[in-house]
Amino acid sequence: MAGITDKPFRLLCKQMGAGLAVSEMTTSDPTLWQTRKSRQRRDHQGEPEPVSVQIAGTVPERMADAARFNVEHGADIIDINMGCPAKKVCRAWAGSALMRDEALVERILQAVVAAVDVPVTLKIRTGWAPDRKNAPLIARIAEQCGISALAVHGRTRDQKYTGTAEYDTIGAIKQSIAIPVLANGDIDSPQKARWVLAQTGADGLLIGRAAQGRPWIFREISHYLATGLLLPEPDLAEVRDILIGHLKALHAFYGEEQGVRIARKHLGWYAKDRPENAQFRSIVNRAETANEQIDLTMTYFERLPELQAGSKAA
Repeated sequence: MAGITDKPFRLLCKQMGAGLAVSEMTTSDPTLWQTRKSRQRRDHQGEPEPVSVQIAGTVPERMADAARFNVEHGADIIDINMGCPAKKVCRAWAGSALMRDEALVERILQAVVAAVDVPVTLKIRTGWAPDRKNAPLIARIAEQCGISALAVHGRTRDQKYTGTAEYDTIGAIKQSIAIPVLANGDIDSPQKARWVLAQTGADGLLIGRAAQGRPWIFREISHYLATGLLLPEPDLAEVRDILIGHLKALHAFYGEEQGVRIARKHLGWYAKDRPENAQFRSIVNRAETANEQIDLTMTYFERLPELQAGSKAA
């Protein structure tokens, strides 16, 4: 979720009911810690606790240093990324590529756990490839190394985000270790959330892509698990207010020029299932200023009832 789970989005997800929001993946390379991007990713001022910071890398000593550095800058939890399938990350043998080397995994986990006095969590996939599903072995290594909780995405690395997530491996992992296990992958509704918990026996859930443009999914899932009742979908006025608040937070956090640019992808996600999405994106993406972006978005929502009526009539 690099480039997505920035501070404005994390704050919004927590407001919408997320129990924990993990930071964007941060590098363990110390030569990059003072770049503008790294400083932005390290900004946790005003963020509700606990603050979970995800680190990525391949060298145990550097990962340990990165863990200490981020704890010194406000992290309450260190999360180790061994689940990212991106080519750029895997080419450097980081992310899910690490799952090909269980001995290196063990050295990294031991080094990071020993380096800090806060909980260390781990995110993995079911394996590198369908014939290399070694997540159960890595889960046992993680437990032995002192990892506090394990998140498992129900796909192998070579699947990336294609196909459908499978939950049998997550369930087997949950039965084989005592630390908390969090299930991840294709959880896009309250009903699916309850089904995955029942299917895997997991202690919790991770929501990623389903929250893009729909951050209220967290309160929907939480309410359904607690009561068995579905919350009504937010009306247009509430969606508009959530989106405008998100845009303003992005503009304030990044500055106008960068904030307007970053906001474009979020606008697309909010509008993707609504009438005239393509036309809206083509118009709003031409906005050069924060005020223009907000005004165009407000106008779109004012016209949505008319557009929806037109779609039904057609």
